[in-house]
Amino acid sequence: MMVSALIERELTDSLPIRSGVFVAVVGPSGAGKDTVIGYAKQRFAGETRLEFVRRVITRPSDTASEDHDTLADAAFAEAEADGAFSLCWDAHGLRYGLPADVDWAVANGHVAVANVSRAVIPALRERYANLAVVEITAKPEILAERLAARGRESRGEVLARLARSANVKLTGPDVTSIDNSGDRQVAGERFAEVLRKAMAFSDLSDMI
Repeated sequence: MMVSALIERELTDSLPIRSGVFVAVVGPSGAGKDTVIGYAKQRFAGETRLEFVRRVITRPSDTASEDHDTLADAAFAEAEADGAFSLCWDAHGLRYGLPADVDWAVANGHVAVANVSRAVIPALRERYANLAVVEITAKPEILAERLAARGRESRGEVLARLARSANVKLTGPDVTSIDNSGDRQVAGERFAEVLRKAMAFSDLSDMI
């Protein structure tokens, strides 16, 4: 049995996982989630309490997208069966996974930060006792402009994506909304404050 599978079995026997905090970064395509996360990485360089999760995606990595690990569909399915992921989901014809050691990080009092789909928030709330959801948003015209600049989709596909995003609403005391329509430093500092609070909460949990 793979080490990741052992981690998975031991931790999931006592869900929800406690001690640390999982920070779920969500929002529509074009809102700038990776930009805000990248700002925080630079802002907290060397901060050992923060774990910025590198996702596994069934899409080749390129300079126009986030830096992630890539697996073919069959290899992804095999890794999932072996317990290599703490959480998986499907979106836009692709498969996404978070490494199993995310569970270990949270269980050991760290703050794990990951870009995830809004559809998996219920699963995250069941898996992690301390969850902070950060919704990155932007004005519709800004989203449309950014998506068009990527050149990955037709105008019709961009409009359909925006329509789907408009129908998704997140609520709850664990949700923080950040508008990233303007200067990335403004949104980045708001996100940095969420991470500071998460680290402080994690430190307090270790003392209890």
